[in-house]
Amino acid sequence: MVTAFHQRGYCRFPADPALAHWVKAAHGAALADLQNPAKSDWRCGGTWFAGVNALENDGAGAVAASGPLLGAAVSFIRDHLGHHLNWERAQLSCIRPGYPQPDPAETPAAGAYRRNRDAAHVDGLLPIGPQRRRMIREPHAFILGLALTDCAPGAAPLVVWDGSHRIMRAAFQAVLSLHDPAHWPQIDLTDAYHAARRRCFADCTRVALPIRPGEATLLHRLALHGVAPWADGADAPPEGRIIAYFRPELATIAQWLTAP
Repeated sequence: MVTAFHQRGYCRFPADPALAHWVKAAHGAALADLQNPAKSDWRCGGTWFAGVNALENDGAGAVAASGPLLGAAVSFIRDHLGHHLNWERAQLSCIRPGYPQPDPAETPAAGAYRRNRDAAHVDGLLPIGPQRRRMIREPHAFILGLALTDCAPGAAPLVVWDGSHRIMRAAFQAVLSLHDPAHWPQIDLTDAYHAARRRCFADCTRVALPIRPGEATLLHRLALHGVAPWADGADAPPEGRIIAYFRPELATIAQWLTAP
């Protein structure tokens, strides 16, 4: 699995009994967050709750009375990726049937990209300034996804482009290596990012990664990924498809660029 992760940029973990209690507690906390007006972050015509840092877990990953976050995926991260885990608050990504609907905050081009290309992106590259130029401001260590609801595979699953992390790393290295690392947060990566993204679409296989409660997905931080549109007739509970995503940040952009 270690070799496959480094080659492909992702891996999947089967249902893990160590996660069962955590998922139950996190599901209850997530439902409360979705109904909390102070955390309302519904987009795409009410079909997507972005929920960045919405889950109120502690540094051990515990939420409500769940106890610390444990299981095979957590052990893999610790033992094979070398990360000393301090869990930041997780993102709650909730998708409902009909996703994506038009969003007045998005341009028509952005809406089409969401529908046709799954809004594919690399986390941490933020749109900065009035021209929304992409710069690395959030150097995440990895992306760990844990399903909180049981849904059909077509219920807006996570998608990833196989091997895309290697293309992205080479593209970012080519630009950032020309500059002092102290200036890397201010370096415009937009053009290199868009060119690398086009290459990923052409050369990498798009893989859907639906998961059920107790299962987990782990993405390399540089992997190109997104969310597929909701398939007609895909079953889900009334609250929709909910996944908690843990994305702790590294200390430096240099680690983000060069670590395994």
